[in-house]
Amino acid sequence: MTEKFEQLMERATQLLARIEAILPQPMGAPDWNAAIAWRYRKRSSGHGALEPVRHVGAIALSDLKEIEPQKEKIERNTRQFVQGHPANNVLLTGARGTGKSSLIKACLNAHAAEGLRLIEVDKADLVDLPDIIDVVASRPEKFIVFCDDLSFEEGEPGYKALKSILDGSIAAATPNVLIYATSNRRHLLPEYMKENLTYTHTDDGEVHPGEVVEEKISLSERFGLWVSFYPFSQDEYLAITAQWLSHFKVSAADIEAARPDALVWALERGSRSGRVAYQFARDYAGRHTG
Repeated sequence: MTEKFEQLMERATQLLARIEAILPQPMGAPDWNAAIAWRYRKRSSGHGALEPVRHVGAIALSDLKEIEPQKEKIERNTRQFVQGHPANNVLLTGARGTGKSSLIKACLNAHAAEGLRLIEVDKADLVDLPDIIDVVASRPEKFIVFCDDLSFEEGEPGYKALKSILDGSIAAATPNVLIYATSNRRHLLPEYMKENLTYTHTDDGEVHPGEVVEEKISLSERFGLWVSFYPFSQDEYLAITAQWLSHFKVSAADIEAARPDALVWALERGSRSGRVAYQFARDYAGRHTG
């Protein structure tokens, strides 16, 4: 009888261990000295963890050309944040490849020595944002929670989680965390023509937006600072190309000679963006090295 009881207890202990392994666990703090940037990743078990980014791109603010007004706004807001002054959550929107993500990385590199840190969170994992904030709330560093290429479809759970954080819920009330997000879509949710049918008109012609449309734009409005990026002109594209060629140690004469090739490269790619300029410069510098 005693032997059977012991066997039963052993099996029960094993079962409890398996159950505990799949239950949600409090997120542990990483080694904060391991990196200046982390990615939040969900395990197959459902547990989340902050993984250090061992090699952060060594991009500097001076590397980014033809976006001076945007750079000034983002760098100023980030500097205020690092220095402990009031600062805003930021939404960077506009044309693809114009430097939105690069600008955030450059700000991280510029202020890392002053205690700035970055945590990248995928859209699908935004539901865990309160847990992430709990882990960093007591730290002396300043944390940017970075969401790249952010947009939502109807009903996605991350939308409400982010909206709650930006609203200033109790879980988000910490002075050492800001949200920086990039998006090609300013209002972050798709808008449909049929939603305009909810507009009503008064006798004097005043227009009142319908509740559906109001909900669509409400998330964007919770970001305190909006910074817009625009497609580059040909001259701006060539200036960015020259900057990156110089970065890769291409001579001034070769930079001038590369202009026609740079234009053809952009034509073939169908875009005159900073990303295309950087990709051309890497290709050109690689072909002409040595």
